[in-house]
Amino acid sequence: MAFHVCLEIPKLVNRPPKVALLIETSNAYARGLLRGVVGYIREHQPWSLFLSEHTRGDKVPQWLQEWEGDGIIARVENQSIAEALRSIRLPIVDMSAARLLPSLPWFETDDGAIAHLAAEHLIERGFTNLAYAGNRRFNWSNWRCEHFQNSVRAAGHDCFVHDGQGKNHGEEDELAALAGWIKQLPKPVGVMACYDFVGQQVLDACRRLDLAVPDEVAVIGVDNDELLCELADPPLSSVIPNTYRTGYEAASLLDQMMRGRVVKGETHLIPPLGVATRQSTDVLAINDRNIARAINYIRKNACNGINVQDVIKAVPQSRRLLEKKFKKLLGRTPHEEIFRAQLERVRQLLTETDLSLEEISERAGFTHVEYLSVAFKRELGIPPSRYRAINRPKASNTSEALSNGTATRHWERGKRKGKGASKS
Repeated sequence: MAFHVCLEIPKLVNRPPKVALLIETSNAYARGLLRGVVGYIREHQPWSLFLSEHTRGDKVPQWLQEWEGDGIIARVENQSIAEALRSIRLPIVDMSAARLLPSLPWFETDDGAIAHLAAEHLIERGFTNLAYAGNRRFNWSNWRCEHFQNSVRAAGHDCFVHDGQGKNHGEEDELAALAGWIKQLPKPVGVMACYDFVGQQVLDACRRLDLAVPDEVAVIGVDNDELLCELADPPLSSVIPNTYRTGYEAASLLDQMMRGRVVKGETHLIPPLGVATRQSTDVLAINDRNIARAINYIRKNACNGINVQDVIKAVPQSRRLLEKKFKKLLGRTPHEEIFRAQLERVRQLLTETDLSLEEISERAGFTHVEYLSVAFKRELGIPPSRYRAINRPKASNTSEALSNGTATRHWERGKRKGKGASKS
């Protein structure tokens, strides 16, 4: 007996398309994808949704083979689901990195961009010893590992890798293996965990070894699962994937496919939003005390309209020496560091607030909004308005969003042909 959620959004003159969502609801990443799907529906034609509550197990939903719908958005995570979908003649969009059905169009967060962002975050804090804690079972972990290593080596550093113990090892075994690996790493070290759960394991291993976080070991995860990150000790920094945009664009493509567009196995990679910095990386691993003070001063005051001369007044030394040390340690000048901090603030305000561009310009320390617009487009390739449109979530809670309309929960017994997405 399977528990399903049948969600019906008020009908227009024509029957809404019936769409099945084979996406687990047990983690923050997947719930973010669902928010994006709902965001698309809110802005376009309503859909009659059939959301099956399930996790990543091998069990295929009983209703799938006889379901009479119009399209499917799925995370094809195992061979059982792949085989079941292979025989279904409906438009399908895949949102899993497993890539078990290469003929389907595929949406995934950009693992290369995620890894580069994590590497940059650790390197700009002065770490020259970098490491990656992964899980070899998952494609996305292996891809992030490869890209992280490339970014670290491009910066002139070595990268140490722990690729997990595989599915036949228990959590305690993995924790012991992680602790053994971390113990041998040169310190201080910055560690990228393949996702937040592994990041929490790394922190647990550091606690076993009595290692100070972030002074001896700084840790950054991926997914920004806020509850998990805040429960970690200390709170875990994390790369923020743009799951909303990923779900939104997957829904947009499925809509086009249901209207007749023929799509092959296209790949769509969505870049991350940024880094949520918490205590696990809130450190500067820089031996030069003056440069560490200068960087701290910039991060605290970049949006107050400061310039390089203000930095020199706060940390007295010659401008030539300051710029030389910045270039050596960070790969950019003090002026570029100020601008980078301002731009990061602009990106945050665009995605998290309704402030006008003029207000954002003022809060980020830009004298002229016109200059901000030009500089933003030069650095990111799109104007601020477009960045906000494609990156800002419009639904803050998945369950609230899904129930925006008429939603009823019910039990279904056996195979009831065509009932999955029908009116409750």
